[in-house]
Amino acid sequence: MNKAAFFDRDGTINVEVNYLYKIEDLKFIEGIPELIKKYNDNGYKVIIVTNQAGIARGYYTEEDMHKLHRHINAELKKIGAHIDAFYFCPHHPEHGIGKYKVDCNCRKPKPGMIEQAIKDFDIDVSQSILFGDKPWDIEAGEKCGILSIVV
Repeated sequence: MNKAAFFDRDGTINVEVNYLYKIEDLKFIEGIPELIKKYNDNGYKVIIVTNQAGIARGYYTEEDMHKLHRHINAELKKIGAHIDAFYFCPHHPEHGIGKYKVDCNCRKPKPGMIEQAIKDFDIDVSQSILFGDKPWDIEAGEKCGILSIVV
């Protein structure tokens, strides 16, 4: 089994920007790239779990978000760090448009993204940790039995 460090994205690894998708708007929170590298170096899978209501609302596309995620990994690579996987929820039960207006199991505080990552990466939750900046991040991690810390 693997151990994992789960991170929320907005407000946890990058400075909060409402509906971030533009590369030029990305700014890492000080010390976070180095923290990610520390977990990489210590054998943890580093996994992002992020609600992306901007997709649901039609503000940007899934491809816009994937482009930003590729850029995040390119920036982390400069210090020898990386994110193993990005899990995202593009849904919103009230403000979603079209196929994105869904009351899903992946939107935090529901645990769907974390549960999928646990399955995909054979994660030992007792050896794992989650970092988030919102109550719903912590709730989702705790529902999966993961030590969850507010940053």
